[in-house]
Amino acid sequence: MTSSTRPNPTTDAIKYYWEDLAVGSRRELGRVQPTKEEILCFAHQFDPQPFHVDEDAARASLFGGLCASGWHTCAMAMRLMVDNFLKDSTSLGSPGLESLKWLNPVFPGDTLTLHQTILESRAMSKRADVGLVRSAWDMVNQHGDKVLYMDGYGMFRRRHPASD
Repeated sequence: MTSSTRPNPTTDAIKYYWEDLAVGSRRELGRVQPTKEEILCFAHQFDPQPFHVDEDAARASLFGGLCASGWHTCAMAMRLMVDNFLKDSTSLGSPGLESLKWLNPVFPGDTLTLHQTILESRAMSKRADVGLVRSAWDMVNQHGDKVLYMDGYGMFRRRHPASD
């Protein structure tokens, strides 16, 4: 096999360049079902508020039961995003979020589904090889209730960099 026909693991896995992320496009990015043990483990390490780590305190809270930290919900969404989209893209990271909202609690055993919608896209003026994409992430539970909304930016390598 010559070097010109040998598979390139860096570029052969790429499905999505900036040019492929059309405004208005929407994709489902998978499902996750947090367990009680996962919720407790995350909360003990990163967000040990009583309604995340103590079942009795959680029952007495406005949530009515043990629920995941909002940060845990974000982490689950990020994992789905990486596994089902970013690892197949030319992602270069993110300069940040515009909005983050935890809309409903996440309980052990909930089935969460993540969707991404591309809101806007533009070439970066100072980097001819990079495009900027703004997208919304919506995560819903098995009842169709939104549990998470994020709106933010991602940078992606361009397939065809603009010439300066």
